[in-house]
Amino acid sequence: MFDSMGSSQRVSVSDSADQVGPASRTSATANRSMRWPRIAVTAVFVVHGLLFASWTAHIPDVKAHLGLTDGTLGFALLGAPVGSVTAMIVASWLLPRVGSRAVVRVALVGYCAAGPLVGLTGSLPALFAALFAWGAFQGTLDVAMNTQAIAVERTGGRLLMSGLHGSWSIGAFAGAGIGALAVAAGITLSLQLLVMGTVALLVAGLLTAQMLPVAAEHPGGNVGSDRNGPERAGPDSHGGPDSHGSPDSHGSPDSHGGRDAEAGPDAEAGPDAEAGPVKRAGAAASRWSGGMVMLGAIAFASMLCEGAIADWGAVYLSGPLHASGVVPGLGYTAFSLAMVTVRLSGNRLLTRFRTDRLLPVLAAVATLGFAAALVIASPPAALVGFCCLGIGLASVVPAVFSAAGRIPGLAAGTAVATASACGWAGFVCGPPLIGRLASWASLPVALGLLPLLTAFVVAGTLSSRGLRDRRPRQHEDLGQGAAL
Repeated sequence: MFDSMGSSQRVSVSDSADQVGPASRTSATANRSMRWPRIAVTAVFVVHGLLFASWTAHIPDVKAHLGLTDGTLGFALLGAPVGSVTAMIVASWLLPRVGSRAVVRVALVGYCAAGPLVGLTGSLPALFAALFAWGAFQGTLDVAMNTQAIAVERTGGRLLMSGLHGSWSIGAFAGAGIGALAVAAGITLSLQLLVMGTVALLVAGLLTAQMLPVAAEHPGGNVGSDRNGPERAGPDSHGGPDSHGSPDSHGSPDSHGGRDAEAGPDAEAGPDAEAGPVKRAGAAASRWSGGMVMLGAIAFASMLCEGAIADWGAVYLSGPLHASGVVPGLGYTAFSLAMVTVRLSGNRLLTRFRTDRLLPVLAAVATLGFAAALVIASPPAALVGFCCLGIGLASVVPAVFSAAGRIPGLAAGTAVATASACGWAGFVCGPPLIGRLASWASLPVALGLLPLLTAFVVAGTLSSRGLRDRRPRQHEDLGQGAAL
């Protein structure tokens, strides 16, 4: 009897090992196969931030060369965001049809080629037109690279979006530094962007060959038909622990093969249905559905705060707070450094904590911290307040883009383009809105709008069904200890 018991225990242990072994091997295979797509999309994020930020140091020279006033310069600078938002509308139609990899390739070439034209303009209309064209390629690339990032996230079963946006911030910091050095060395904007664009195109352009094909952007698509993609080597194809609920089966992180898995990937019922994949069989969702409108509103509020701090942070420090020297310039620097720090750690934070719990807490830090800074009204307090804003807003836009890409019945490209357009609208509207409110009351009173908006972000991220936690189940079943 004891021999038979021992035998059954050995069989049980052996069976468990057989079940765990293939799953672990599958996870390792999937991670290896997704390495180059992750590198490729990261490179494009860095290039996107690098090139555009590198021209900001040249703006005073461009203004002086064309003899522009502050007002006419402001009008010219609107060309880039107007071009971006216009292109996003076109990209939302194009991406579901040709896929993000093809759009990234075309937009990347246009983005690198159009930049030098900005430095060759000789009049206000020409500058506006050049910035419009450059902004159009920038906006198209923005939407396409975020759509590709969603496909890489879902296919590889790893949270990536926050880290990718952190890579964009690093690229922007590097670009701003390169631009400042170029100005100091007397290098023209056109030559600088020509050299940088050529190098960026050679590196990032070649890496785009490693991006996932259009099939990866639609659950059930055969990724392996175009390259040896991770879906062929994925856990579901081997009957591993995820065979009852893949990362696209919309179940909650704790429902390993539960209700959603039984309903299948095309299930429409359930309160969490909004967090599904890019596109599913069944009725198509409208880009103006309730879930999409909420995500767009959150993006609008978040990026309005970013735009306001970018344009008015230094003015607030040097004006009402009477700061001098380098201190006014430290406001946006503090905001940006806090934001990039949180974004680079965001993948781990969002893996450890639920999205709909983490984002409200961070947004509450922004609300309380900046409101307190406005009340204290001193330069040190203001710098701390800018840090709090950066902490609170850092992960909002990456999480919104990820959530938009999971709305069932709506193509990821269309969803990301809608959310991005809403965010850009907030970024563009923020500075003039703060200026108008400041003219009616005062700048500190006008900046009081920002804590109100971050309070809305707290409420919105708590209530949005699209932001309910959707960690890729591949993590939890196949590699809980995997590094992010």
